[in-house]
Amino acid sequence: MANPVTHFEVIGADGKKLQDFYGGVFGWKIRADNPMQYGMISGEGDHGIGGGIGGGAEGDGRWVTFYVEVANLEQTLQSIEGAGGHTLMPPADVPGGPRMAQFSDPEGNRIGLVQAGSMQGGQG
Repeated sequence: MANPVTHFEVIGADGKKLQDFYGGVFGWKIRADNPMQYGMISGEGDHGIGGGIGGGAEGDGRWVTFYVEVANLEQTLQSIEGAGGHTLMPPADVPGGPRMAQFSDPEGNRIGLVQAGSMQGGQG
């Protein structure tokens, strides 16, 4: 598959509560031992993809999204803008993580992008 989905994310006002909920319901092992207390979930073998659960900054709202791996964030965002989408978060390096960006599609859905080969911490 070209440009595979490589990560998912669940963000809400109370990251710990969400981590406890999803960990308890689905048996996911969630690691939140980082400065942002962002809970990382690893995929297992060829079943499932890795993801994250955390709290957003006040006023950021809540969302569930997925991240698509692309060769070049800037070029992809240009294509997205040309097709009617909008950049929500310009390309940025996540400490210990990948180079990423976010956009909204023409219906307003938040979608993430991850630059291929940019993962620093070995998480999926």
